[in-house]
Amino acid sequence: MFPVSVVIVTNNEELNIEDALKSVADAKEIIVIDSFSADRTVEICRKYTDRVYQHEWQGFAGQKQMAVDYAEGPWVLILDADERVTPELKAEITENIADTDCSGFYMPRENYFIGKRIRHSGWWPDNTLRLFRKDKGYLEPREVHEKVIVQGNTGYLKNPLKHFTYRSVPDFTERMERYSTLAAREIRKNSGRAGLFSLTIKPVATFVKMYMLRLGLLDGTRGLMLAVLYSYYTFLKYAKTWEKQT
Repeated sequence: MFPVSVVIVTNNEELNIEDALKSVADAKEIIVIDSFSADRTVEICRKYTDRVYQHEWQGFAGQKQMAVDYAEGPWVLILDADERVTPELKAEITENIADTDCSGFYMPRENYFIGKRIRHSGWWPDNTLRLFRKDKGYLEPREVHEKVIVQGNTGYLKNPLKHFTYRSVPDFTERMERYSTLAAREIRKNSGRAGLFSLTIKPVATFVKMYMLRLGLLDGTRGLMLAVLYSYYTFLKYAKTWEKQT
């Protein structure tokens, strides 16, 4: 048995969720919080666990914290529907949590864009803290790009979590519209503002950082596309911030 409580948040994920669940089918428990999917997501989830709950959307951090609160085990692993846990990563997790003074562990993510792994562009190793002691960690209450905050020491795992994000350009742009709205809301919440600098220099800086400094040019056409798309995302979130302050 994989000795962790796996928690997953879903909404209309029938194309992704089964492979995610298969990768952790031997987990001690699997908890799914679904925000009333209109597709077969819930039906698929119930093939792998009876711990499926439906709640109105509370935001990314709120929804994931709700899933963590349902967990009964001491160790929690947050998994997204488009992620996969490899056998090697499961073995490493099992070994590390057996005897450790750490409250949480970062793991690298192997990110894929339109079917191909991205090795540069700031997408590798993309260390993210997803495994933590339930009594030592919580989700930071943010509108977007939520993260786990833990009390105590943290360690780093070597085996990557596979992340099959953005299967197409329309997939990216659809989510970019939603995420930029949330990011603008987070900026305003923190008393941030947007002006000419934010609307001109910051998008260009995003492109230069991803494509040049983080060697996105070595990722070929996909690296160029990512740098352009993320620079537009940067412009969009500040444009939406500016719009609300006028």
